[in-house]
Amino acid sequence: QVQLVESGGGLVQPGGSLRLSCAASRSIFSISAMGWYRQAPGKLRDMVAIITNNGPTNYANSVKDRFTISRDGAKNTVYLQMNSLKPEDTAVYYCNAIINGQYNWGQGTQVTVSS
Repeated sequence: QVQLVESGGGLVQPGGSLRLSCAASRSIFSISAMGWYRQAPGKLRDMVAIITNNGPTNYANSVKDRFTISRDGAKNTVYLQMNSLKPEDTAVYYCNAIINGQYNWGQGTQVTVSS
């Protein structure tokens, strides 16, 4: 239904910043909601941030005031700006798109926060 390609992960020191991008193969305004999830080794995949097609956003408590989800309709891209990164933010980050109740996933991008 949609292809999602993430980019922007990498290694960053604690307190640093990264911006993740998720490029969709269709108009993001045709998608009910898009978001970012993350999965650390040995843990479940958890929601980080979501943006619905009419604009409202939702964040996990652990990232509020540090992460910001945004979108560019002209580029069919959703972003996750991550500031004040902590070692506990280390995980594989996955882009998600909900279409007709179906969850679609990207391949994931690794984010490692370490000194």
